[in-house]
Amino acid sequence: MAAAKDPSIDLPLFPLDTVLFPGGRLQLRIFEPRYLDMVRECARRGSGFGVCLILRGRESGAPAVPTAIGTVARIADFHSRGDGLLGIVAEGGERFRVARCRARADGLLRGEAVLWPDEPHQPVPVEFALLQGILERLIETMAPHWRDAPRSAYDDAGWLGFRLAELLPLATDEQQLLLELTDPLRRLAELRDILPRFQKG
Repeated sequence: MAAAKDPSIDLPLFPLDTVLFPGGRLQLRIFEPRYLDMVRECARRGSGFGVCLILRGRESGAPAVPTAIGTVARIADFHSRGDGLLGIVAEGGERFRVARCRARADGLLRGEAVLWPDEPHQPVPVEFALLQGILERLIETMAPHWRDAPRSAYDDAGWLGFRLAELLPLATDEQQLLLELTDPLRRLAELRDILPRFQKG
């Protein structure tokens, strides 16, 4: 009987003060040598890097302590910024859980990560229809790159929840909890319960 294939991958990690959701977009300016090397490696191999929220530490300097659950980021575009730094646009892919983490001599973290399967498509139940309208307004004002999203995307509970989680003014720890949920309908319920906070009195 053949041994089961190890589902874990070796992934360079980029701890940040932000949460990247599947399908989301992240713009970064790269200046530390460890991350310039990471970007070169990813570009050469056509591979991604892991974005994790920082638990302790800072984005630059000594290696920060990241959350165990993050999102694979794949580089979609490069550009030279006006300040002379490298800018990249990355897109969120699969979520993952880091089983073990180590720091290289140059400070770059690498993790033994297990990829999570994509959430299956689930239609948005009628009780969450209000969230679809709210997302349409948020995209119009805050995320023009989503304006051409097909109507079918708004009817996908996973896509709807991830887009709301990234566009609503939530604390990063709240975003992290929403990222970690594996039931898209529960994520929508959490978002619906948060909404009264943003209503004007």
